[in-house]
Amino acid sequence: MKQTTSQCSDFSTITAVVQGYFEGLYHGDVAKLSGLFHQDAWLKAPGVRRSLAEWLLDVDQRPTPFEQGSAFAFEILAIDLVQDQAMVKVKCPLFDFNYVDFLGLLKEQGQWRIVNKMYSDIAQTRQ
Repeated sequence: MKQTTSQCSDFSTITAVVQGYFEGLYHGDVAKLSGLFHQDAWLKAPGVRRSLAEWLLDVDQRPTPFEQGSAFAFEILAIDLVQDQAMVKVKCPLFDFNYVDFLGLLKEQGQWRIVNKMYSDIAQTRQ
């Protein structure tokens, strides 16, 4: 299927949002992360629900992967784009965890933002 110019632009913008997400996680940059998420986003894992504000507070109060000398090994695994919505699957190795995140994004008022994050530590599934 051939992509339109608009789809290519959206794909590039989504990729930039996700790269910003990776950088924000790596450096503990709460201001950067806050700008990438919609204000009413929720973060969900099996048995865990956190508001964006709760999660940003956690990010702000923990050591950063950069400070700990961890490798920047985040990776986009897949992007599924349909009009003004996208689902992005990413690999997020953080601390002693190997997360796979599913980031739901919507384009509203011309801007792509993360509206939902689901995540799981895949290392736990191997036990």
